[in-house]
Amino acid sequence: MTRKRIAAFLCALAASVLGSSAFAQAWPNKPVRLIIPWPSGGPAEALARTVTAKMTEVLGQQFIIEAKPGANGTIGTALVAKAAPDGYTILFSHLGPTAISPALQKDLPYDPLRDFEPITQVISGPTLLVVRNGLPVRSVKELIAYAKANPGKLSYASVGVASTTHLAGEMLNVLAGINTLHVPYKGSTPALTDMMGERVDFAFFGISGSIQQARAGQIRALAISTLKRSPNFPDIPAVAETVPGFELNSWYGMMAPAGTPKAIVSRLSQEVAAAVKKPDVIEWMKQNGLDPVGSTPEEHAAHIRAELVKYAKAVKDARVTTE
Repeated sequence: MTRKRIAAFLCALAASVLGSSAFAQAWPNKPVRLIIPWPSGGPAEALARTVTAKMTEVLGQQFIIEAKPGANGTIGTALVAKAAPDGYTILFSHLGPTAISPALQKDLPYDPLRDFEPITQVISGPTLLVVRNGLPVRSVKELIAYAKANPGKLSYASVGVASTTHLAGEMLNVLAGINTLHVPYKGSTPALTDMMGERVDFAFFGISGSIQQARAGQIRALAISTLKRSPNFPDIPAVAETVPGFELNSWYGMMAPAGTPKAIVSRLSQEVAAAVKKPDVIEWMKQNGLDPVGSTPEEHAAHIRAELVKYAKAVKDARVTTE
């Protein structure tokens, strides 16, 4: 009986593996949901549509983009963590809910390592330090001096508590020795609207969602958050030129629920890498200050692990809390 049971188990295992392989080869045979954990109409959706349009041309199936905002991206992220691992529900992941929220929320409804299959890092990009036009500052040095002369009077916007934009503001407070007020919003669009309306003083916004307004003169760009200047915007200084050590690089990626067949994960990674290498996509990203990546699943997994360590330290050093 023991030998028969072993043989039956091996046969069942082989059938499962073969079935999974056949399933993966047939993928996709229907539209794929791409969950964006941010409000619709923002920079994340614009980027996702640009990339998935190229993927649809090759795969022959539409990527249906669904916005599931809330709780700084953790609601949409948790939704994908609990989805069926069949390759038809994918997360358009982001630094905030993937690597910053775990350092701040003990009751997070997902584990960024255990509950997902990393697919690829799509892009990297700095955040842009901008101020309202009516604020009498034109450099990071002048902003810091103004804040020190007016302690507690300047306000900075973020897209939510524990977001990259919140962390960047608190990092500036700590590293520059200033005291400014955090004003959280439910997304980049209302925050940007209030800045253009002179209702909030400064912010660190994702560059793709704010560079056009800066170019149009609706807000004033002071600096970017990378350690060095971006080759896309060589005339915009880095915050670190005035505040040594200041660095925050944002990114978007794709992740699938844990247990998604490896063949599907690999195919998605390959198609994203091909999409971000298209000349028109590269040009679109350049205009929006983004750098295409298209990493392998293994590279993205290693990147996430490193980011978790990096931002746990950054959150602690900047004394950021969810309160």
